[in-house]
Amino acid sequence: MAGFTIKDVSKVYGGSVPVETLTNINLTVEDGEFLSILGPSGCGKSTLLEILAGLQLPTAGEVKIDGRKLHGTGIERGVVFQDPSLYPWHTVEQNVELGLELRGVSKAERRAISQKYLDMVGLRGFEHKYPHHLSGGMRQRAGLARALANSPEVLLMDEPFGAVDHLTRLQLQDDLLQIWETEKKTVVFVTHDVSEAVFLGDRVVLLSPRPGRINQIFKVPQKRPRKRDDIELLKIQNDIYAAIHEVKSQEDLEFTI
Repeated sequence: MAGFTIKDVSKVYGGSVPVETLTNINLTVEDGEFLSILGPSGCGKSTLLEILAGLQLPTAGEVKIDGRKLHGTGIERGVVFQDPSLYPWHTVEQNVELGLELRGVSKAERRAISQKYLDMVGLRGFEHKYPHHLSGGMRQRAGLARALANSPEVLLMDEPFGAVDHLTRLQLQDDLLQIWETEKKTVVFVTHDVSEAVFLGDRVVLLSPRPGRINQIFKVPQKRPRKRDDIELLKIQNDIYAAIHEVKSQEDLEFTI
């Protein structure tokens, strides 16, 4: 497993009118933790995840993984986006095996690994289907299997269930938690859904509207398996909604002044 130390991270996009997306982010992600990052659209949560993935550089500050300064992408980090971006000319099995093939893993070993994770995400029997034969939820499962097949220590997930229907989303949440408890990965999960963030996470980091800064961090101490109607989870959700409302009220006041 691996954890992150994020120190004084800010991100400004250049141009004729520079846009500050993140400002002064300080956060530690523990080994094996399931951390939810929550915030409104445009608050920089996806940007923060891309910085952790090594896909973007911070304008200021630094990120360390297991005490080492992060430089670019690495196989110890697997990324799952809202769009799984499967290659349409490859079968599900071929998509899952792609990273292994690029690393020179033998065909027999690739097949064994891909089958393990396709079984784990519930896609047994769909190995030879093409992405257009799959539902949105199944494509997302295939994307998760592809990320897991490379045996990353960290899963970075950017609103991975945002494009599926509500019932499929609930099932994918349950499946993800089961996989997390089996694989013991560190997970950083970006969402704009309060109930999802609380149900999944050990902690929920609430970002303010742009420029994103850490508004508050909520601990979710309830043991798993959790029930979505658990009164303690609902209390935490209400606390988060109250924090969001307070930020919105302050913004409205500042705008009026």
